[in-house]
Amino acid sequence: MKYLFWKEETITDFSPENISAMYNRGFVFTRLGKGIMHQTRSCRINLDKFAWTSENRRIFRKGSDILLENKVLPLDDYSWVIGKTAKDFYNAKAEPGTFTANKIKELLSMPDNFNSFLKFSKDGEVLGYAICWETSDMVHYSYPFYDLEKAPKYMGMIMMTKTIQWTKENKKKFVYLGSLQRPTDTYKLQFEGLEWFDGKTWKTDLEEVKKVLTKTL
Repeated sequence: MKYLFWKEETITDFSPENISAMYNRGFVFTRLGKGIMHQTRSCRINLDKFAWTSENRRIFRKGSDILLENKVLPLDDYSWVIGKTAKDFYNAKAEPGTFTANKIKELLSMPDNFNSFLKFSKDGEVLGYAICWETSDMVHYSYPFYDLEKAPKYMGMIMMTKTIQWTKENKKKFVYLGSLQRPTDTYKLQFEGLEWFDGKTWKTDLEEVKKVLTKTL
């Protein structure tokens, strides 16, 4: 799978201030190596402008019994089950080989570009995960995956919605949802306060970006 990016930079300053500044310039962390960031058509929710829509609430109700737990990386209780869940998920949802179990273990055990690991559980059983970058004012919700056999319907949206709520409760300013690259990414546009980076500036015109994504067909 080819990912859209315009520029690549490798940072050595890992201070929260510098990282937040890089994200504000449209860069996001990658899994390619320590400090490697790509400038892309990033999208984020400005939580000062966020409000729950009826659709958001509907999804939230469906996941009312799913709990979110945040673990700091490196993970001290890594299990092979996590790697297998990720591998099976990305093989089904993307392309075979997109993520290996070893790569997941590497990201969680030797964190270079990600420092937060979200777990989503129901009745004590973990069903889903997301690898993230977190600072005092932002969260980059990245690399989500879940058990395709055990997770309820709409699990992907439930996890995203739960993360937005958690980020807002922790009084952060932005939650980054990755990039807008293809028509199937329009599901990210359902949230109030969404902004997208066009290569130079942040925009709020969702109809414009829908047209851009349509051209990628």
